[in-house]
Amino acid sequence: MMKKLFFLLVLLSSFLGIAQQQYTVEKDIHYYSDSLCKSDKYIDSQCTLDIYYPKKASNFATVVWFHGGGLTGGHKEIPTALLEKGFAVIGVGYRFSPKVKAPVYIEDAAAAIAWAFQHISNYGGNPNLIFLSGHSAGGYLTMMVGLDKKYLSKYGIDANKIAGNIPFSGHTITHFTIRKEKGMNDIQPLIDEYAPLYFVRPDASPLVLITGDPELEMLGRYEENAYMWRMMKLAGHKRTTLFKLEGFNHGSMPEPAFPLLIKEVNTITKEILEKK
Repeated sequence: MMKKLFFLLVLLSSFLGIAQQQYTVEKDIHYYSDSLCKSDKYIDSQCTLDIYYPKKASNFATVVWFHGGGLTGGHKEIPTALLEKGFAVIGVGYRFSPKVKAPVYIEDAAAAIAWAFQHISNYGGNPNLIFLSGHSAGGYLTMMVGLDKKYLSKYGIDANKIAGNIPFSGHTITHFTIRKEKGMNDIQPLIDEYAPLYFVRPDASPLVLITGDPELEMLGRYEENAYMWRMMKLAGHKRTTLFKLEGFNHGSMPEPAFPLLIKEVNTITKEILEKK
């Protein structure tokens, strides 16, 4: 009885600590060099990030969040569902097709993630606790940078150092916008160097795949993610999980997905910290 009471008090204390923590936001930080931004107006306007983090805290996790929009639109955001959860959130802006073509927007995502690895300790965060997530096109970018190691290796960063990849309803085949750039239609599938499925491997960081209802999702998105789950398992990856949110379509699935993201961040964070 006393042990149970003590455990409940510890949980309550932890909850109150998070609830009472103060947070702040810094906006429009360029993640490319000043010289590059000055030389290209589109990079200067698009390639920025916002960081929301707990003040006077240390050793916290960070979620790098990529917005959706088909790789053709949208804007950087700090999702309301991720506020005041004890970790930092970085909302990333990136360039769009047709002004740029693949792999430019993937390279932008990698540059923003590299910025997080290089700078999060300045804010009190732990660079070993950086998670990637995003919805739709953002989920696609999450998987591309998390699985194709060449994008982060440019910055001297091993993609396996990512604490977890948690995409919401992302393409695992080549994104339909990239297929359009190649003259293909959106129901003609392709797996090439721009498909997360092309980079199935056993040693990747934990991968948590979340989609909506198969009958309501966009363009077979659940089936793509189910295939990714199966192939990662067959490749020997031990930490691939698949969630199917029945009754939710492509646009509505983030609402029930956010609690899953938060749970995974907390679980993996605890595992990593206990190993140190």
